[in-house]
Amino acid sequence: MLRNKTIVLGVTGSIAAYKAAEIASQLTQAGAKVNVVMTKEATQFVSPVTFRALTGSPVVIEMFDLASEFSVEHVSLAHSADIVVIAPATANTIAKLAMGIADDMLCCTVLATKAPVLIAPAMESNMYNNPITQDNLSKLKARGFVIVGPATGWLASGKEGVGRLADINDIVGSIRQVLGKSGDLAGKHIVVTAGGTQEPIDPVRYISNRSSGKMGYALAEAARDRGAKVTLVTAPTSLPEPLGVEVIKVSTAQEMYQAVQNTVAKADALIMAAAVADYRPKTAAKEKIKKKEGGITLELENTPDILSSVQGNFIKVGFAAESSNLVENAKRKLEQKRLALIVANDITSKGSGFGADTNRVTIIDRQGKVKSLPLLPKREVADKVLDRVVELLSER
Repeated sequence: MLRNKTIVLGVTGSIAAYKAAEIASQLTQAGAKVNVVMTKEATQFVSPVTFRALTGSPVVIEMFDLASEFSVEHVSLAHSADIVVIAPATANTIAKLAMGIADDMLCCTVLATKAPVLIAPAMESNMYNNPITQDNLSKLKARGFVIVGPATGWLASGKEGVGRLADINDIVGSIRQVLGKSGDLAGKHIVVTAGGTQEPIDPVRYISNRSSGKMGYALAEAARDRGAKVTLVTAPTSLPEPLGVEVIKVSTAQEMYQAVQNTVAKADALIMAAAVADYRPKTAAKEKIKKKEGGITLELENTPDILSSVQGNFIKVGFAAESSNLVENAKRKLEQKRLALIVANDITSKGSGFGADTNRVTIIDRQGKVKSLPLLPKREVADKVLDRVVELLSER
């Protein structure tokens, strides 16, 4: 979603200006063309040379800095932008935009653009909570500006409170979300499951697996970035919640089954990336089981088969983590669970499987088409899977 997009990154005179360098870096690495516009105050915190090195583009400060690279008109950047991002945004810049004052290059660019504008405020708590600042932010929201944050934490004043620049991942995620609103999944509702369920033995022990949830979370973020409304049903993971995604937290297979049943009624697709436990203890002890000689015996029973059970007018996509006979086992699961698509993951392949940041998968559809992908980052795998989902939705 960021590749080949033109992003104007405005940096204002906040102590958090140094964090804008990481935002510029992430956007550039994702394939975006980043044009940085700095206020004079911002240059007191970070050198323009830093941003030029990170983006490969000249940094604009004065009104006519663009003469050698763009048209001499000050609206050059405004016309080329797919989105304008101000991070960090000071109370002063927010006030000027709310009142329509264009006395620097950044404010001129915002007022001249037809692109969406995203603002990430960063300032001292009293300044942020001041009714004037809140009124200015309300005016900008009413005009369609997207406001991200601020977060709560330690501030430059040495005190803790609201006003800290939002997490960089949230800012970049919001940019992706805004740019993806008209994507090829716009208007669609995608339900994704993630993580490994935990089946309790007693209050402190459980049966689970090595799933990290990374694949499911990558799918949720990728679907969001393509314009979909996304519901993520997730077993416990250590991953941060994806911004702009409805997250339903569950622990057991039974809880995941119920959550999926409740959410798929009006969904366009269910992508079952979670590693659901096949078995659970028939009974769970109410108190912690004490260690004793001779060990213990657990009686296990089947957990609900979520993919086989849920029915409706939506596309069902399953995942198969296999250690042998990859394609054969995946095809069998595809037929048994009446799936439109299955993604087979060879967990014995180096760099693939649980916990890794990459996957080597084979995508199989009901017509028997088999497509094997090379080892890819899970986010790229997610987009390959969603490419097929988009094709299937268009055929309906």
